[in-house]
Amino acid sequence: MAVPQRIPIAHEPDYRTDTIGRYAAGYFYAAVHGARRDVDDLDESFAWYAYVHRFDHDGRHEASTIRRIGVGRYLTDPQAADRILATLLDELDAPRFDDIAVQPFRLTYDGVLFGLVDESDADRGDWAELYPDRLGFTQPWDGSYST
Repeated sequence: MAVPQRIPIAHEPDYRTDTIGRYAAGYFYAAVHGARRDVDDLDESFAWYAYVHRFDHDGRHEASTIRRIGVGRYLTDPQAADRILATLLDELDAPRFDDIAVQPFRLTYDGVLFGLVDESDADRGDWAELYPDRLGFTQPWDGSYST
């Protein structure tokens, strides 16, 4: 078995995948998450982002809107982050939260890897990792994930 062409991701209200779903043009994955940046300044090495990845109806990545919302180890204003994410979601046509299935993709923004990356190897087996969220997907490919 290999990583499937489209990897299911289950919608879980009030948890890590509570802001994913479908909209008129396909699927979306939206979140607020912190990540270590590829920069030399330690004070600037960790940042927080609000983002929406958009996919067509076949799960192919089409575009991402990513906003850096803060720098530092901790998210200092979660309410502001939620407002920014809500603004990004408002840009989608007729969004509804639901399970999705998307193809692997990768992009780098602000020195941070974003994407759903096939990281299969002999030790781990068939495995895809979502970045920067660090959610891992594997068999039985039912939308559940490991953190």
